[in-house]
Amino acid sequence: MVAEVDGALPKSGVLKKKRKARPQTDAPPPGPEASVAKKRKARPQTDATEVPEASVAKPAKKKIKKASKPVAVEPETRPSAPNDADEEVPSAVPADKSTFASLGVCEELCRACELVKWTKPTPIQQESIPWALQGRDIIGLAETGSGKTAAFALPIVQRLLDNPQRFFAVALAPTRELCVQIGEQFEAIGSTIKLQTAVIVGGLDMVTQAMALAKRPHVVCATPGRLVDHLENTKGFHLKTIKYLVMDEADRLLSMDFDEALDKILEGLPRERNTFLFSATMTAKVSKLTRASLRRPVKVEVSTKHDTAKTLVQGYMFIPYKFKHTYFAALMAHFKHYSAMVFVDTCLNAQKLAIVLRHLGLGTISLHGQMSQSQRLGALSSFKAREKRVLVATDVASRGLDIPSVDLVVNYDIPRNSKDYIHRVGRTARAGRAGRAVTLVTQYDIELFQRIEHFLEKKLEEFTELKSTQVMAGHERVLEAMRSTELECRDKDEEGTGKIVNKRLKRLQSQGGKGKKKSY
Repeated sequence: MVAEVDGALPKSGVLKKKRKARPQTDAPPPGPEASVAKKRKARPQTDATEVPEASVAKPAKKKIKKASKPVAVEPETRPSAPNDADEEVPSAVPADKSTFASLGVCEELCRACELVKWTKPTPIQQESIPWALQGRDIIGLAETGSGKTAAFALPIVQRLLDNPQRFFAVALAPTRELCVQIGEQFEAIGSTIKLQTAVIVGGLDMVTQAMALAKRPHVVCATPGRLVDHLENTKGFHLKTIKYLVMDEADRLLSMDFDEALDKILEGLPRERNTFLFSATMTAKVSKLTRASLRRPVKVEVSTKHDTAKTLVQGYMFIPYKFKHTYFAALMAHFKHYSAMVFVDTCLNAQKLAIVLRHLGLGTISLHGQMSQSQRLGALSSFKAREKRVLVATDVASRGLDIPSVDLVVNYDIPRNSKDYIHRVGRTARAGRAGRAVTLVTQYDIELFQRIEHFLEKKLEEFTELKSTQVMAGHERVLEAMRSTELECRDKDEEGTGKIVNKRLKRLQSQGGKGKKKSY
């Protein structure tokens, strides 16, 4: 489904013409005979030169009733649009969409698609690539795992082939791992044409990144905060020549988290550029979209706002909070041959739960925001390589990451934001594969769970493959694993605090001289 965002404008014009026409009727309200006579008089005017007035006035009677609706908000995106282009709408998308070549993709990129084993375009690619090649701004909405990265990467690389230049495109993403993944996709597509990319994320050395930017790559994939750091501190780096701005997971980027950084980036970008917004869940507020300064955008919707993949089997387990660890351990043992991602709400929970599963004999690794960037990338690569079967993560891993081998997603803690649920379960059942998602619901989580069901507009089925007797048989073993975990975490904390104390003692001794010892 393709829609013009600025399509509501004719309504306001119709209303204005209608208001001007009212003062001309000086006579009292006519009866039925008079209205028939007026219609007969109005007919000859259609054959005269004033055709536009007659054609506009006709639908006005039907549309006056809709004037009370908040339609007038949409023209806020209008000032930046130079001209109307409504006549382009029917001709944009080709009739044949079975191959990339039929969408207008050039031969070099079709060969690149074959190398990365993209056999045919997905629905979001079929709808958005022709518009992008025509040079239009795009708001793309599609379910997780539907190939949104290729939907914006292919048109950008093709336009780069037509007009080669350095610093051609900037792709923004909310998480570091997603930036790395987008960079890899661009490199895979542009491998045959020597495309150069630079990944600019936090947690890594700024000097190394500045050296990568000094080589003037074609595409920059960045998180907003670190990109602003380089704009302010790296000499000679600017975005004045950028032709394309991409916001992946746009609803998160346009939220208040990245407000200040995004404003600084938009100030440094040229006005004459194309902007692509893509996400699985898109905000309905037009005011947020205008901040990205879209010009005549086309809204491409392949799914509804709250869709999950059709091949995803979703369920829940209603369990007592007291035995949550026991039920969780039984669930993981039940799916022990599956590659699984477990989502929790805090970094500490991610660390502890990973250790508990290790003590229970499952190969587990954690991924959260308090790890260094090299540790995070190492954890992700070992999970992708199937060295570890289970990845316990916070919401830092919930958006955009494409890990084909994930068979199961477990929501150990229910997300407070219902949109995060869609992004979490979207880590499985990607690109037409099957997948399963199970959510653990305790007596304290009922309200949050009902909110998610209301958001999805459907009831989830209860997971009944585990019986309580079977679960409680392993209770003692889980308690032992939890005790070992607490001891291990305590030892690590003491070791960490001991190192800090020793560092402070050394500093104090160096300040006080060799012979003096200072107590701490």
